[in-house]
Order: sequence, then structure tokens, then C-alpha cells
Amino acid sequence: MKNILTLLVLLFSISTFSQEKLEEVVVDKKKKGIQKSLKKTTNTSVVTSKELLKAACCNLAESFETNPSIDVNFSDALTGTKQIKMLGLTSPYLMITEENVPSVRGASQAYGLSFTPGTWIESIQITKGAGSVVNGYESISGQINTEIIKPANDIPFFLNFYGSTDSRFELNTHFNKKVTDKWSTSLFVHGNARVAKNDMNHDHFLDNPLGKQLNISNRWQYSNPESGWVSFINARFMKDEKQTGEYDFDPDTDRLTTNHWGSEINTERLDFSSKVGYVFKDMPYQSIGFQNAFSNHNQESYFGLNQYDIQQQSYYSNLIFNSIINNTKHKFSTGLNFSYDNYVEKVNRVDVGRIDNSVGAFFEYTYDDTDKFSYILGVRVDNHNRLGSFITPRLHVRYNPWEKSVLRFSAGRGRRAANIYAENQQLFASSRQFSILDNDGKLYGLNPEIAWNYGMSFTQNFKLFGKSADVTLDFYRTDFQNQAVVDVMQSPQQVLFYNLKGDSYANSLQLDFNLEIIKHLNLRTAYKYYDISTDYLSGSFQRPLQAKHRLFGNIEFETHIKDKGQQWKFDFTTNWLGKQQLPFTATNPVEDRLPEFSPSFAVMNAQITRTFSSTFEMYIGGENIGNYRQDDAILGDHNPFGMHFDTSIVYAPIFGQMYYAGLRFKIK
Repeated sequence: MKNILTLLVLLFSISTFSQEKLEEVVVDKKKKGIQKSLKKTTNTSVVTSKELLKAACCNLAESFETNPSIDVNFSDALTGTKQIKMLGLTSPYLMITEENVPSVRGASQAYGLSFTPGTWIESIQITKGAGSVVNGYESISGQINTEIIKPANDIPFFLNFYGSTDSRFELNTHFNKKVTDKWSTSLFVHGNARVAKNDMNHDHFLDNPLGKQLNISNRWQYSNPESGWVSFINARFMKDEKQTGEYDFDPDTDRLTTNHWGSEINTERLDFSSKVGYVFKDMPYQSIGFQNAFSNHNQESYFGLNQYDIQQQSYYSNLIFNSIINNTKHKFSTGLNFSYDNYVEKVNRVDVGRIDNSVGAFFEYTYDDTDKFSYILGVRVDNHNRLGSFITPRLHVRYNPWEKSVLRFSAGRGRRAANIYAENQQLFASSRQFSILDNDGKLYGLNPEIAWNYGMSFTQNFKLFGKSADVTLDFYRTDFQNQAVVDVMQSPQQVLFYNLKGDSYANSLQLDFNLEIIKHLNLRTAYKYYDISTDYLSGSFQRPLQAKHRLFGNIEFETHIKDKGQQWKFDFTTNWLGKQQLPFTATNPVEDRLPEFSPSFAVMNAQITRTFSSTFEMYIGGENIGNYRQDDAILGDHNPFGMHFDTSIVYAPIFGQMYYAGLRFKIK
């Protein structure tokens, strides 16, 4: 019994190398798709594998469609890439990690979320507000951490096949083997392809890119509860190819010519990571862990006549020690980390590459009486060759004023290097000229981005008509001390980059209400209000392509499980978005102008799953079943090499209705 207990503590500790992970276990007689603990200090929700099966989450970017905390938008009218936002801020202000190792950053910022297949994901932890200092200094609006299925917990075989009416097909296979009583290994193989051209709005441009991806991952896990050692070794190779542009574009004859406008984005990525951890015998509260990760990301791309190539070689290392002071009410984590990034970056063959490196030390103290009150106070000191030497403080507080309620507060500062080209690649697919107005900084002439984030959250669980219900109210504010402003409000023929000259802030208010209507029938709703403003050279405006008001609704129903595991599952989600500030186009010709604000609209998704047994199930579903489509998604489509061409102003779906079907098969 002692060995089993030690192993459980060991696995949770090493998986994140953070004391916070030990507190994420949720005990519930009925497993929920999204789990929130009243005893956790941070405002964190855990998205389980059950929730991920409610929609066609083919990759990480598509895993948030049923989650009200994350907003999902398309970044442009060509690549089909989905961009996520939290607290009204885009993903660069989120720290995105995989098993607490930074993953989507730098060169992978634009498309990296699509490089993690959905079937690989075990769970996703979403934390609002400034994250833990253990994970770095870059988190500003929050953190998304993905846990991949562990070899020790995986089944021998899994198969998933998916096909959709937009000609996308996907195959996932998982192979798992317990090699010895201490070693387990998993092999994940993912492939997808879009094989046919679609132009539903008849603008002579593809609505979705043609493409294919091969993604292979091999994971090894070693667990020895008797000695206290555990380790993970991971290797992954990914190759992704996209082709988009005019319907008649042929890359063999039209590449980088004015015959037809087209684009290709080809990416290869190699990742290797390891974790080694030790839990001290007879002291399960004390552990030491060492993380290492290496990645090589190489993207070659062009957009019409614009060429953009970027290669990033990265190394990340984190050493962390967890223990207590006197008793388990007083915990601490401390350690050192090092990061190195070598960017070989060319914009229209102009070399803008650089080398970044940093070394940092952190200390995080946690007080937790496990009943009414807890807080986490963290600080880290870093030295970065471009960001300088700086201190990052973070604070999280939890208080349970009465039964089934929790009040949380957080505050912290984040600092990051803005990769202005990698993060704004959608602007290359336009006639805009890129201009950097400042030149005294060390990042493309710009200074580092610095912001404070602070907020409060209150949750109350209760009974309504004898059924379980809960309500949550969040408010967060982000204040930028400096920001790399991306200005598309000055002119439709330019995009300007410069250091913030005035104020920039983001206020986010969210009200959630969830109710179990009857047994097996659950309702999830949310209202979100965003007040996001930046001072541009031409005045103060709302953040472009960000709705001030959003409504979310999700209803799910499951039938009783029969003896052989037979069951029906029904899921329906709707998102309503209010009007959005659009980039400035008033000086364009009349046919290439957009109004100042977009119209409001709603998008509806649905899925039905039929489980035939514990090993086989099928599902069908639809996205945007109301068939809402944006008019004039591509400005200047009649003359793509002219001065008014722009594919980056996208506020709504382009393709229209999309239906899909798939199956899952397991060998347990």
C-alpha cells in the first residue's frame, strides 16, 4: 500500500514538477468534462478527455470549442488557422506548455496549436491570470498546459478515423506496450490531408488550404516506486505542408510569379525532451526533478510575392526542488532554468535573425490550510541578453467564505519578446508594407513587452430545484507598461510596428452559469464582456477583430449506459459574437472598403455519438450549421497583386456549413 501511494504522489509530482499539480485531483462521483476545484489556489479549470470527445477536436487549436474560457477565431481567410484568445488577448500573451515545457512560442506561434493532435491529449489545464513563476516569466493573460497520454496509463491500441465535407481526412493510431514492470512505451502516429479544392463563396480563392501532415511521437516512461525514480523520454517528428491562394494556382508554374496568387507554408519540426525525477523515501512531500527539451522548427513559406522563412533551434532546461517548511501547510518550490533560442529569420530575403538566451532562478512559497485559505507567493529573477535583468512577482490567493464557494485573487507581471513577423504572418497575405518606426530597442528595434495582470474570481455551487448548479463571476485587467503595437488602423496599405506611445489595457468580465436540468442533461452558459483599447498613432480604438460582447451556450445529454456499454451522446454548442472593430479601410475604393464595425452573428455546432460497446463508437457532427459566412472576406480579390489586396480581416467563418463523421476503436 505504501508503494502504491508513493507511486501516485511520484507521478503527479514529476508530471509538472510543481506542488500545485498535487492539488489538481478532483474527486467526483460523476466525472465532468470540465473540472473546477473549490480548493485550488489558482483559477484553473481542467479539460478532461471526456470534454475533448464532444467536438471534432482534430488538434489542440480545435480543442476549445466547448470551453467558455477560451475564444476561438480564424486568423485569416486563407490558411484555415484558428487563433485562440484568453481575457481578450491573443495567444502570444498566453504561456502555452506541454507537460509544463514551453511549446507554442516563437516560430511556432502562428500554426503551432495545430501540431498537437487531439487524440494525444489526456487533459488540458487552463489557468486565468498570471501563471506560476516555476514555468517562466512570459505568462501575462494566463497559461494553457497540455498533458499527453502517459505510456503507463495507455491502452494497447487505439484507432480514430475522421472525414469531413471540406475534404479533410484524418487517421490516428496509438500503440502501447508495457515492456517490463517498470518501463512502458507508446507510439503515436497521426496523418491528415485535405485533398480537394473548396470555394464556397465564389471569390476564386480557396476557402481552406490543401495540405497534409505527418506527425509521429514515441514516448517512454520509467516508474520505480520502490526506489522513488521516475522518468519520461519523448521524441517527435512532424511535417506539415499547406497550399492556398487562387483556385487556379499551380505551385509548379506559378510560384513567386504574378500568373496567379498563391501561397505555400511548409514546416518540419523535431522535438526531443526528457524528465527525470526523484521522490525522497519516507518523504513523499519532497522531490527533485530535471526537465530538458530540444526542438528544431523550420518553416519555409511565401505569400504571393512575399517570402518568409524562419528556423528556430531551442533548448530549455529546468531544475526544480519541492519540499515543505515544518509541515505540509507550508510548501515551497525553488530552482533554476535556462533557455536558448537561435532564430534564422528572413523577410523577403532580408536577414532579421537573432540569438536569445536567458538564465533565471525562482522561489515559490505556498501556504494551504486545505480548508478555508491558501496563497501562493512567487518571485523569479532572470537575466536575458535582450530583455535585460528583471524581477517577476506573482501572487495567488484563495478564500472559501462559506460552504461550496470560493473567492480568488491574483496579480503578477509578465515580460516577453514580441516576434512581430512570426506572430503576424497573416499580414504577409496582403499588399501592406511593413514598417518599424522605432529602432533603439534590441528586438527588431523595439523594446520588450511588459504588462501587469490582476483579477478576482468568485464561484458558488448550489442546488436549484434540487439539481446541481454553479455560478462564477470573473474580472481581470491587463495593463501594458510597454507593448509592441501592431497598427492596422493608420492605413490599409501599411502595417506599423512601434513601442506603445500611450495607454493599452484589456478588461475582461465573464459570468458563467451551469445547471444540471435533469439527470444526464446539463446546460453550460457564459456571457463575456471585453473592454480592450490601445492608443494608436491615429487615435484610441478598440482592439481590432475583438467582439465586446460574447454569449456562449452548451447543452449535453447522455442516455443511460447499457450492460455492453451502449450509449447515445448528444452535444450542441452556440457562440454569439457582437460587433467587432475592423481595421481602417476608408481610403480604399468603394468595392474594397469595409464598415467600421462588423455585424453580430452566431455560430452553432452539434455532435451525436453512438457508443456500441466499450471498444467501438461512431460520431457525426456539424460546424456552423446555421451556414453563416462573412461577406467580402478577401479585399481586392479581383486584383490580388494590386495595392488593396488583403486577406487578414476575418471576423467570421468563411467556408460555411461543414459536416463530419468518424469512428473510434480500442483494444483494452
